[in-house]
Amino acid sequence: MVPAGPALWTGRHLDRLAESRATTAPAIDLAALPRILPEHDLWDLWPVQDEDGSTTLIGGRELWMALSAPAQGHPEQRHDRARIRLLARDGAGRWSDLGYAFAGGASPGSREWSGSAVRRPDGTVSVFYTAAGRRGEARPTFRQRVVETRPALITGGGRIRLSGDAAHREVLRPDGRVYLPADEADGSPGTIRAFRDPGWFRDPADGREYLLVAASTAASTAGSTAASTAASTAGSTAGAGRFTGAVALAGRRAGAWSLLPPLVVADGVNHELERPHIVVHRSRYYLFFSTQHHTFHPAGRAPTGLYGFAAPGLTGPYEPLNGSGLVIRNPRAEPDQAYAWLVLPDLRVVSFANYRSAPGVDIRREEAARARANFGGTLAPVLELTLDGMTTSVVAHPESSGSRSTVRSSGTP
Repeated sequence: MVPAGPALWTGRHLDRLAESRATTAPAIDLAALPRILPEHDLWDLWPVQDEDGSTTLIGGRELWMALSAPAQGHPEQRHDRARIRLLARDGAGRWSDLGYAFAGGASPGSREWSGSAVRRPDGTVSVFYTAAGRRGEARPTFRQRVVETRPALITGGGRIRLSGDAAHREVLRPDGRVYLPADEADGSPGTIRAFRDPGWFRDPADGREYLLVAASTAASTAGSTAASTAASTAGSTAGAGRFTGAVALAGRRAGAWSLLPPLVVADGVNHELERPHIVVHRSRYYLFFSTQHHTFHPAGRAPTGLYGFAAPGLTGPYEPLNGSGLVIRNPRAEPDQAYAWLVLPDLRVVSFANYRSAPGVDIRREEAARARANFGGTLAPVLELTLDGMTTSVVAHPESSGSRSTVRSSGTP
């Protein structure tokens, strides 16, 4: 595998953005969405995969994971209490809560952020996730570590759970040269550096395992000239050095993970490219990630959405889909209605219901009661993506009411 070098996502690409039905998700009535877990917020869903990329089935039910936190206080504070939850979904679209994936205190962090999971042939599940902060810290800090744990999947006695005896190991660290450490003591989501959201992928071309990671690069990664050009095209060079979002790649060989060059660099354009993942469709590698309007430079330069690139092979060369990179955006009237899109191999797209908008108000910054009243915190309607070479379109999926019902909890609180 010969790296093609990172694709540069620049202001010139963003200049090609055009509002279109093909890239706009249908409007959501957040108030009408049933909550999968009435007492908990859920966000950032991902399936447990088999090694061929398909969703794991146990007794006819799909196995999923999601971040969760008690539905209390300001929704933005959920990140300070986040833990991974295990869920099952039956063929009728009904969800079962299987409880927390891990026992309290198992993670080396003070909370658990997004990742991915794959069931192994020996009956274990490799869970890759982000350990945020440090276990036992007095207040939340923002160090991010890519961790793997490999518990057994236990399905006896009518229950589905993960064994509690597996070690949690840090498997990947930023090198400090290409990839900056994400180790701030203070900050908030959207402003901190990134080294998180490990997304597992097996390349059909070589059979090897890879991780895609939301990362921050040194400003020189794309070259100072390219960074300056991207920033000036976006409207300003002031502060552009902080906008060094990237999609990192790591490969596994002989049981050890090692960093490879980034696939995409948004040097001077965007601060974070979250939840990166790849879908191979008709011999093309489609790389997707989510980002928010306030993480662009300048803020609001482009909409919150799912963005994507495509290439003939894993390491590129990548080009932005639809010319700009935009694949799915929220409607203009509801710019924050959904987030954290994940494209499945069958091209269904899942996300979570985020905020209902109010004219002239940033709900994220409102007091807790008002923000909570306008927050979804559950599964958004499922979408369906069409990929036609470098062009995409999105529509509501027939199962778009898939979060309509829940079944009893069968795990820990």
